[in-house]
Amino acid sequence: MLRLLACCGLSIFLYILLFSFSLDRPLSLGLLNLEIQQKSSRLATLPSPKLVILAGSNGPYSHSCVVIGSMLNLPCENAGIAVGIGLDNLFAQYGPSLHHGDVVYMPMEIVQYTVTRAQNDTSIDGAILLRHNRKALGALGMERVLGAAFSSSFVDFLDSLAEMSVVHFRLLSASALIAAEYNTEGDRIGTSLATANQKLLPSSQHLDPSADRIAHAYGSAIIQHFVASQKRSGVEVIGGLPTQLQPPQLSPGTIAAIRSVYVSAGGGFIVLNDFSQYPRADFYDSEDHLAQPCQYKHSIEVAEALGRALRRAILPPSAALIRIASTCPS
Repeated sequence: MLRLLACCGLSIFLYILLFSFSLDRPLSLGLLNLEIQQKSSRLATLPSPKLVILAGSNGPYSHSCVVIGSMLNLPCENAGIAVGIGLDNLFAQYGPSLHHGDVVYMPMEIVQYTVTRAQNDTSIDGAILLRHNRKALGALGMERVLGAAFSSSFVDFLDSLAEMSVVHFRLLSASALIAAEYNTEGDRIGTSLATANQKLLPSSQHLDPSADRIAHAYGSAIIQHFVASQKRSGVEVIGGLPTQLQPPQLSPGTIAAIRSVYVSAGGGFIVLNDFSQYPRADFYDSEDHLAQPCQYKHSIEVAEALGRALRRAILPPSAALIRIASTCPS
C-alpha cells in the first residue's frame, strides 16, 4: 500500500512539474498569452483619459477602437479576450493601468456573468499562468493555484508535444498569427463578409438566464467588485449588451439584472435602440462576432450612446468609416 501511495504521489509530482516547467502549448495557449501581454503593454502606455473596451471576444470582433476612440476623441485599447479566461486574472492584469478619468466600456458576454466559482478556478488561463507567471497565479488565491495545477490532461500532453514541435521547426508562430488578425488598437480585423462562415452560427437561440441567476452568479460578483473598485479610483465604467442574433433573446428582466451589476456598484449602463441585435447576415462566425463592416456600423452607434452617457462631444466618423459601414447588410 505504501508503495502504491508513493507511486501515486510521484506521478502527481511529475505531472505538475512537467506542466509547470517543461510542457507548453505555444500556439493554442500561446496565442492567448501573447494577446493578453500585448494588450496589457499597450494599455500601460496610453495616456489618460483613455477608453478601454473590455469583454470576451465580442469586444475585439464586434467593437472597433478605431471607430469609437476616434469619435470620442480618446486613445483606445480593445482589451477584450476570448471567453474562458478568468475574469479575476483579466481585471488583475488591466487594473493597474486604469487611472482617474479613464473610461471602461464592458459589453460582456452573458456567460461571463453566469460563470461559477469552480469554472473560474479552472479557467484555461490557469495553465498559462502555471507555465509562465506563477507569481500572478499565486496572487489569485489557492483555489486558482489548485485549479491550474490539475487543469491539464493526457490530451493536453500530446497537444503540447505537437505544438512545441511546430514552433521549434518554425512552421507557425503566435506572433505572426496575432499580427495578421489584430490591429495596433486590439480590434479584430480581416473579418469580411466575403470570408464569413455563418454556418457556425447557432441554429437555435441560447437559453435566457434568469434575472435571479445573473444577480447571484460568481461572474457577476467579480464584475461588480471591479466596477466598484474602479469607481473609487475615479474610473468611469459603463456596461452594455453584447451583440446578439435576432430575434430577441434576452428578457427585460435579464437585461435589468445585468444593468444592476453595474449601476449598483456606481457604474453606468447603456442599451442601444436595437438592443445590439442583428440579423444572421451581419455576423462572421459567431453571434458574438460581427463581420468588419457591421463591426464599424455597430461601433458608430456605441460611440454615440457613450458620448451621450458621458456628456462628451462626439466627432463624426470619417467618410471612409461610413463607406465601410454602409456595406453591412442591415
